Order: sequence, then structure tokens, then C-alpha cells
Amino acid sequence: MREMLTGGPLDVLTGDYLAELTMLILARDRLKDPGLGYARTFLRQLEECLGEATDRNVRIVVNAGGLNPARLAEAVHELAAKQGIPLAVGVVEGDDVLHREGLPPGLLAANAYLGGRGIAECLKAGAQLVVTGRVTDAALVSGPAQAHFGWGEGDLDALAGAVVAGHVLECGAQATGGNYAFFGEHDVTRPGFPVAELHADGSSVITKHPGTGGAVTTGTVTAQLLYETSGARYAGPDVTARLDSVRLRQEGPDRVRIEGVRGEAPPPTLKVGLNRLGGWRNEVVFVLTGLDIEEKAELVKRQLARQTGHIEPRWTLARTDHPDAATEETASALLRLTVRSQDRHAVGRAFTAAAVELGLSGYPGFHVTAPPGPATPYGVFETAFLDAATVPHTAVLPDGTRRTIEPPVTTRGLEPVGAPPLPPPLPAATPTRRAPLGRAFGARSGDKGGDANLGVWARSEAGWRWLAHQLTVDRIRELLPETAGLTVRRHLLPHLRAVNFELVGLLGEGVASQHRFDPQAKALGEWLRARHVDLPEELL
Repeated sequence: MREMLTGGPLDVLTGDYLAELTMLILARDRLKDPGLGYARTFLRQLEECLGEATDRNVRIVVNAGGLNPARLAEAVHELAAKQGIPLAVGVVEGDDVLHREGLPPGLLAANAYLGGRGIAECLKAGAQLVVTGRVTDAALVSGPAQAHFGWGEGDLDALAGAVVAGHVLECGAQATGGNYAFFGEHDVTRPGFPVAELHADGSSVITKHPGTGGAVTTGTVTAQLLYETSGARYAGPDVTARLDSVRLRQEGPDRVRIEGVRGEAPPPTLKVGLNRLGGWRNEVVFVLTGLDIEEKAELVKRQLARQTGHIEPRWTLARTDHPDAATEETASALLRLTVRSQDRHAVGRAFTAAAVELGLSGYPGFHVTAPPGPATPYGVFETAFLDAATVPHTAVLPDGTRRTIEPPVTTRGLEPVGAPPLPPPLPAATPTRRAPLGRAFGARSGDKGGDANLGVWARSEAGWRWLAHQLTVDRIRELLPETAGLTVRRHLLPHLRAVNFELVGLLGEGVASQHRFDPQAKALGEWLRARHVDLPEELL
């Protein structure tokens, strides 16, 4: 926060504190203490930086309120009073629908994703700091833009442009070289955070403060645009942005212009994130060293079959071993056993004892990476949709006035977008060479509940022609065998020279359920880039 306030000019500083997993963590905090449920990290940052922000007349908009925005606002007032700083605070409420009839029982949290109009109302009423609960990540940017430019709900293209800029900013340094496929091309030791210069027509320039690390290029911005998105329609409460209309242009060093974004009326429903406890889990990792790795793994499975048969065992053998290895660690593979149950005791001491008791009767060289611990709860994230007109959206202005935000008058369903025409394929006689896909293409992947997304982009027109024709759904299933049997959808984004895949159900019940080794699919794209294919030599 201090770097952003002191590194260059800002009108508004935004902060995105909420992820699907964060909401579950905050819900558990609220169970322990009804006065919690917000991101306490924000208060620690604000304590250091509030004076700097007010001196520079920088307004702050954050969703750190989580499940308890009103209490965070109180804590902010207390902090400001302690520092002797008069502060006008606005609050956005209404997203919490936990007690709404018709939702599944047993939920810890249920929050609708609100748009930016409540934020805009607070800012227009003079708020220097706005605290929200669950709003869309992009609303933290589109809300201030609506307040500044006076856009109404009919300014769809402008709103869509601000939403796209908000999506680029929402993950911080991911737009300036963080988690970037071609990280070796830039110094990303400590990438700075991105800044969006917004214009009245909805276009923007993504940049960063002078002297900060990382880089802002069409590549880094493309990577973030593909992160946790799906098809051409990027739906939100205020507008549906057409990602297939986005155009990027390198305007100068660390300056990328986003323009041409088209917007459509938003859907009539709001997405609702549902969090609940799914049960209890435990795990143990067996180290298998040297020869006969597969046979050792099978022995462990047979020895524990009686204890694990009723507690949802999941075995994963990671062949990290190398033949004729120079160190013991590089001669070893890892066999991970994860168990889940509704019965805490079944995956607690009983499971621990069964694993530990193999110590003197198991495979040769038996040991584990750490003794099994007690059972821990795991969460489940699901989504539902509610009629936007039935979800309260309230802006609590700095003077305490409560202003109801009416839902959009005009809405539009999210019918599928027809596939755009393919570019011409490369000539059939094009020479090829066997190489990792990532030598020519970038990728970025992430999670949306139990689904994963995987975006792949080309760096040249020739690369786009190869990508559009060769990286099909069938090819993805071939290169990523974990996707076999799943529904896989492919979306083409020609202006970005990108293909985006939805992998439905790859992550089970979401990150908190820890269904797979990489529960948020963060490295799925890097796995794909490491797979070998026949690539045109001109791309290498």
C-alpha cells in the first residue's frame, strides 16, 4: 500500500482481499467471533498508510469487509480517530444472503457478487474510503469510474472497458510480470503493482509506477485477461463485457492501451458463492526410495486397504525419482494418501495409527515426510444464481444515509457466442520440430469453483494460425490426460491470438476441498507448456 501511495500519482487505490477460499476462512472466523469476518490484514496496512493517503487525497476502495463490512467500517473509524484523522467512510452492503430461503442447508456463507454502483454512490457522496463485502473484483475499478465519469447503465461500452481494466488490475502483479510464462525476459524479482489510467470512453492504459520492477507488455496483460475467464462474454452485475472485442496495443515502455471493448446488458441474475464444510480430511506422504517403486506403492495400498476402504482414499504416486541418483532425495518418489470422511475420528487417530504402525512392517526404507496430524476440516465451494431484483444492494453513505441501488432495467441472457472464423492454417509442408509447447506459446490457468480455466496465447500471427487449428479439445485431452472424461469447452479470442479452455469438474468441489495436487489449477498451464508437440520451426 505504501509503495502505491508514494510511487506516483493516484486518484483511487483499490484492494482486492477476497477469493473463494478467503470467504470460507472468514466464515470460520465469524463462527468463533461474530465481530470478525473481515480481512484484518487491511487494517494493519491502513494503520501505516492512512495519513499518507489523506495527505495525498487518494481515495481507497476495498472489498476487505468480507462477511462483515459494517464492523470493518467501525474499526476504520476507530483507527482514524486514534490517529486524529477525520475520515468519511462509505459501506456497501446487501451481498450476504446466507439466510435466504431456497438455498441449500448447512452453509457457512452465501454471498452474491454485487456490481460497482454502490461504490459509485458512496464516492459521489464524498467518501474518502469505501468498504464493501462481496462485490465482483472488477467492481473495485468500475465503481470509481462510474463515479468519476458519471456513466449510467446505458453506457455499456464504457462500463465494459472499465470492467476489463478492473480484471487486469485485480490480481496485482500478475499484470506486471508475476506468474508470467516468459518471466525470463524481464526482471520480475519484485514486480510492481499495475496502475490503470481510465478514460471517459472506457478505454484505458495499463502501466505501473516509475522505477518499480517487472514489466507491462501486451503479453503480461494478455496473460491476466485470460486468467479465470471462460468464453467471449464476461458477465457482471453492471455489464457483460465482450472479451472477443478487446484490443491491446503497446503504447510505449510499460504502457499497454486497452481499447475497442464492447459491452452488453448484464444478465438478470447474480452469481452467489456458497461455502460450507464438506467433512474431514487427513493425509500422509510415504517416501519410496530406490528400486521397485511401483511394487512398494502397491504394498502400501494392500497393507492399508482395510483401514482406508471406507474413508474415500485417494492415492497419488509422484515419480520424482531418478535412476542411479547421486543423492537419496533424487532417488526417491512420493506416494501421497489423502482420506476424507464425514466422521472426524475415522480420519484422525485411527488413520494416523494405521499409517505409523507400518513403520516396522512395511516396504524397505519405509519413512514418511511428516507424521500424520489430526483430521482437519475441508470446505466446499458451489455457485447458485438469484434474480438480481431480489438481492438488496445498499450504499451506506458517510452521513449514515442508506441508499438502495436499483437493479439494471435492461438485462440480457448469456446465450453462447458463435465461434469466430478460423484464420488460414499454415501450409501443410511447413517444417516442424518436436519441442515443448511452451517454447512458442504462453499460458495462464486458474480456478472457478470446481472448474479450471486454461488460456493459451500465441506471440505471432503464424503462431495464432497454428494454435487455432491444432490446439483442439481432443488435443487438450491427449496432452492433459487428467481431463479425460471431463467436459471441455474451447473459446477463441482472435484479437488476443488466444484460445481459452474451460475444464469442467477438474477441481472437484473447489480449492478448499483439496481435490487434486494443484487444487487451484495454478500450474495447469505450465504443465501444458511442458508437453512436447510437433511445432513449426518458424515458431522456434
